[in-house]
Amino acid sequence: MSVKRIYFDEINIDIKLVKNLLSQQFSEWKNLNLELIKPEGTDNVMYRLGDDKVVRLPRNQISSLNIEKEINILPILKPHISISIPEVLAVGKSDESYPFPWLICSQLEGKNLDDKDEVDLNQAAIDLGNLVRSMQNINSKNGITCKRGESISSRDNAVRKAIALSGRFFDTKLLTKLWNNVLKASEWKGDPVWIHGDLHPGNLLAQDGKISGIVDFSFSGIGDPAVDLMVAWTLFTKETREIFRAIVRPDDATWERARGWALFLGVLGYYYYVESNPAFAAIAKKSLDEVIIDHQN
Repeated sequence: MSVKRIYFDEINIDIKLVKNLLSQQFSEWKNLNLELIKPEGTDNVMYRLGDDKVVRLPRNQISSLNIEKEINILPILKPHISISIPEVLAVGKSDESYPFPWLICSQLEGKNLDDKDEVDLNQAAIDLGNLVRSMQNINSKNGITCKRGESISSRDNAVRKAIALSGRFFDTKLLTKLWNNVLKASEWKGDPVWIHGDLHPGNLLAQDGKISGIVDFSFSGIGDPAVDLMVAWTLFTKETREIFRAIVRPDDATWERARGWALFLGVLGYYYYVESNPAFAAIAKKSLDEVIIDHQN
């Protein structure tokens, strides 16, 4: 099974490359079975290694910049989070065949929500609401700042450009109106808090109808809490969104900024990945649909 190319500058991360990297750097694992994980991520290609490990390899140079940050962040967050998150088991080095650092992490229980496994959204709203609250309560004094913790207004140009290019998919006048409403919300005035930065079904695992794990902390750090609330639209329905909101208890401005992040992910994600990564495009479309449902009600 081959890896589908998304970016013009990405490395061809086929199974032969990964086997060679393991053989050269982690020979104790070189004979374990390798299986490409589907659906593929937008930033990393992942292979299941044996029964309990995952190899994560950045697609390109931009994606590789978050590897070191993730190595440092995961041990900080793990003691405070009740839902399982990965543990870094080994760090691979760049070489002549692959120019970026890469990771071997623990394999978490459950299947990616992209696989359409059923999950109890009422329970998921409770569990993810508590997760967000737990992360916000972690001491952020020495935390690492991140792009997703910035003001949503920093995405203004990117969102307007994506809306302008999306006329064949969406009502661009409506999306522009919704985006303008987001920019009217007041900025975050509180202390920065810990955030995951990319909470959507592609980064969530489920088992027995419950959220069993969260992956990909490459966008994590400290900043405005709004971005983690976008899961209210990327995953939940109107009814379960309110359960999640009642647990997190954001002020109205933070909720509006969170809706802006859902719109950001939706319009950019759909326009960019509709052909190259249909699984992620479906997540983006769901996010936009839920934002529009809010507007209609």
